[in-house]
Amino acid sequence: MCNITDKPLDKKFYYQPTLELAKALLGCLLIKETPNGITSGIIVETEAYMGPADRAAHSFNNRRTMRTEIMYGNPGHAYTYSMHTHCLLNVVSGKTDEPEAVLIRGVEPYTGQNLMASRRPKAKNERQWTNGPGKLTKALGITMADYGHPLTESPLWIMEGRKIEATQIVSGPRIGIDNTGEARDYPWRFWLKGNKYVSK
Repeated sequence: MCNITDKPLDKKFYYQPTLELAKALLGCLLIKETPNGITSGIIVETEAYMGPADRAAHSFNNRRTMRTEIMYGNPGHAYTYSMHTHCLLNVVSGKTDEPEAVLIRGVEPYTGQNLMASRRPKAKNERQWTNGPGKLTKALGITMADYGHPLTESPLWIMEGRKIEATQIVSGPRIGIDNTGEARDYPWRFWLKGNKYVSK
């Protein structure tokens, strides 16, 4: 069992290639501390976004705006953005000025389940607390205020969690990017085989 008092992952962890990072994050523990308490979840699903050459990435064609600015910095920071009424969490990856990121799509609740339940009162069951990128941020209390936060320190950090074997990882096309040409078919979504907290 993980102990959330253990140290966050070292910043060197985030300097691996984005597709490798997207797989390496599976099984890691995502933790958020708020005035109401601490919640955490095992990462079970991610999506990689490969920067200027990726039509599905916010930084496609080196698009640089106030929203995407954090992606041009060092890896290992939180890139949060709003979509509809949801806040989504990405891990900045790639080298400086190579704006890539990994979207956290699903987590398995680990600690703070009562607090998660209070934040997701309309969810039909525990599975629906965190089986999607907008759901998990609500359950864990991650907000736009976390934009740019280094994921190596409180109140939002990632640490080692569950050991994952390569045979447990499945890949396939990303979700919700139908208007991105050939990019919609790239197999850059990764998830843990059989885990019920995977979004789809």
